[in-house]
Amino acid sequence: MIRFALSAAFALSIASPAVAQTLNMMKSIDAPHYDAQRTTWGPTSDIVNMFQDTLVALDWDGRTPIPYLAKSWTVSPDGKTYTFKLRDDVSFCSGKKFTAEDVIFSFQRLKDPATKGPYAWRAGNIKELRAPDPYTVEYELAEPYSELLLQLTMFTNVIHNKESVEALGKDYGIKGADGTGPWCFESWQPRTQIVLKRHDAYKWGPSMYKNKGPVKFERLVIKIVPEDSSRVAAMMAGQFDITHQFPAQFISQAKTAPMLQVHAAKPNFQLLYFGYKITRPMVADKRVREAMSIAINRAEIAKGILLGNADPAFTIVDKDALDHDPKTAGIVKEDLERAKKLLDEAGWKVGSDGVREKDGVKLAPKVYFTANANSARVGEAIQGYLRRIGVNWQIQPWDSTIAAAKMAEQDYEIWSVTVPYLSAGDLMNIYFDSKNIPTPNRMNWKDAETDEWLKLGRSSLTEADRAKYYALVQQKVMQEHLWIPVLNINMDEVVNKKIKGARPHMIYQNTFYKGLDTSL
Repeated sequence: MIRFALSAAFALSIASPAVAQTLNMMKSIDAPHYDAQRTTWGPTSDIVNMFQDTLVALDWDGRTPIPYLAKSWTVSPDGKTYTFKLRDDVSFCSGKKFTAEDVIFSFQRLKDPATKGPYAWRAGNIKELRAPDPYTVEYELAEPYSELLLQLTMFTNVIHNKESVEALGKDYGIKGADGTGPWCFESWQPRTQIVLKRHDAYKWGPSMYKNKGPVKFERLVIKIVPEDSSRVAAMMAGQFDITHQFPAQFISQAKTAPMLQVHAAKPNFQLLYFGYKITRPMVADKRVREAMSIAINRAEIAKGILLGNADPAFTIVDKDALDHDPKTAGIVKEDLERAKKLLDEAGWKVGSDGVREKDGVKLAPKVYFTANANSARVGEAIQGYLRRIGVNWQIQPWDSTIAAAKMAEQDYEIWSVTVPYLSAGDLMNIYFDSKNIPTPNRMNWKDAETDEWLKLGRSSLTEADRAKYYALVQQKVMQEHLWIPVLNINMDEVVNKKIKGARPHMIYQNTFYKGLDTSL
């Protein structure tokens, strides 16, 4: 039974005299700041996308860039220069008019080494930015980037007001931030709440929304509620309107609750995988890697661990994602007997204790993951499956505050994360390019063909060429069994039934995105 763990004081803090004009939201994790250019952190991105805008937006299909701050664009024949025609009716929350100068400032800041932008690559290799007039930007790349428009939909590439950045200095994204979004940054109490207010002048919503602005609520209050039980209890009691961080184990209960509705983000690309550090002797043999991958039952894990809130993943790229290669679908075939045979062929023999060994070494790889994530429960399930083939996973969960540092130490054979991505190219350029060794290419996969195909995919001038080269990469890395793809994790938005028009978006785990069609 769920305990209603909200204190009286907390419950009272939710109430507001203008309750009909306030949309109350919950999230489980806060962010260190709300400066989009200085982080990869999802808990930053979902808030940033509400108060700042990008040149282009991502349509509901998860693969089509559509006009936003840029009302149109053209691309030069060599694929290097994008000419964006900007809207002339956009203003920041401060009242300052939006022009090409803001676009140029934003991308120059993103690319400035002093910013240390971890996702600066998403803007492509910029050679020069020019503004021939206040509402035109010439965006010249040093080399073609076939997914530039797709990547420009990401929160990293939101447009900033230079005056706000300079006025706040190191407090930018902490004490405030100016934006052109449908909501305006009002206040932030770390680990407690973020308050956004309506941008009354906003009327430039992307075509994916029926309402082009302004939003229907005066304020949006986002409370930080870390405890799963408290979030469930608060939604069940009607004390909050919306959350996309409802515990998976209670989704079925939410679906039958008379006061709630559950909306799944479709499509949704969130892969839970376990990766191999192939330079470690224990997992250097491809046969060993394949054996572990095909010895597990993904359907049972999806049903038993995620309670149906995930789909089995047999490929690293979801079938609905841009440039997925259907030829990879048959590479991973679950087969317990074949798994045992592969380990036999690789020289790993079953010992007296049931654990395989070779040259006096037990087949007992170290497996690292973040403790408070799906990877922990899934890792334990896989550990049980692999005992049946003589593999003894040494699972090591780490608290989220130190997990990244522990992975950086490199002392493990296998690790796990859940990664959100936009497309095949997005996922593979991050993880499989040798220039990204030792992280995020934790496999230490250094392959000249892979690097060349990724480069050709990035610089392709046609969709067909891009798909061709990215297919080659998918086939190769799948055949090498560099990862164990396990689950495509569902992303659900749980909403009070009094709220209308809430439709979750898949972009980088954001769901709410702009909230333009949401109303009472």
